[in-house]
Amino acid sequence: MTILVTGATGTVGRNVVDQLLTRGADVRALVRDTAKANLPAGVATVQGDLLDIDAVRGALSGVSTLFLLNAVVPDEFTQALIVLNAAREAGIERIVYLSVIHADVSVNVPHFAGKFGVERMIERMGMAATILRPAYFMQNDLTVRDVVREHGIYPMPVGAKGLAMVDARDIGEVAALELIRRERAAAPLPLDRINLVGPDTLTGPGLAAIWSAVLGRPVAYPGDHIAGFERNLRQFMPGWMAYDMRLMGERFLTDGMVPEAGDVERLTALLGRPLRSYRDFAAEAAS
Repeated sequence: MTILVTGATGTVGRNVVDQLLTRGADVRALVRDTAKANLPAGVATVQGDLLDIDAVRGALSGVSTLFLLNAVVPDEFTQALIVLNAAREAGIERIVYLSVIHADVSVNVPHFAGKFGVERMIERMGMAATILRPAYFMQNDLTVRDVVREHGIYPMPVGAKGLAMVDARDIGEVAALELIRRERAAAPLPLDRINLVGPDTLTGPGLAAIWSAVLGRPVAYPGDHIAGFERNLRQFMPGWMAYDMRLMGERFLTDGMVPEAGDVERLTALLGRPLRSYRDFAAEAAS
């Protein structure tokens, strides 16, 4: 029984692969360049992208279970629908899809709205899937680590509502557990949704305080400057993506990413251990 992982070379996907391998799964990965994939021994690779229908069909051949992760790209929605339709065509009835928390609320944010559209397809088509809905990844803050350390500011516009930031390693482990659970079930399991959150809901000032404690010197939170956030992002990503991220930041300020009652307890029981904390992430990143 083979599990196909898309996005296998990224932050979350690689964690999914590693967690599956530790559980003895037969793993296949669809990657853009097999020569550069750098995946562990034992992972079968198929070269292609999610718009290459022939590569997708080849990668799905003989697969029992699918993990679908799409990067934030202009055609993310199309990619997801193509892969899910091809999976349905191949008779695959065991799926885990990586969406985003509150995809049904933040419908003006392009990459949230696209994921919600995929969720609607899965539900309306009666597909047997677990939809994972992660909050903001802690590992995203590796991109601002040098700013925090060198300039003493935490620059992400998190706001006062709070984000239940989740460690990508916890995401990968939950995804692997769900893939194994679905693969080993005697019959396809019903649709399920799981919010993936961290143990704490963190505000901008709260995150600055954590970095201050970790670094042993003051770190300030300069405020919720969304326009400046977009300008900074445009220095290293396309304008459309920077604007997408700005819209997400605006939702941070108005709504936050607050977990639902029971989310933390459900994940703790599923993993059999406490969730990784942002303080531990920051201490690891600072070193």
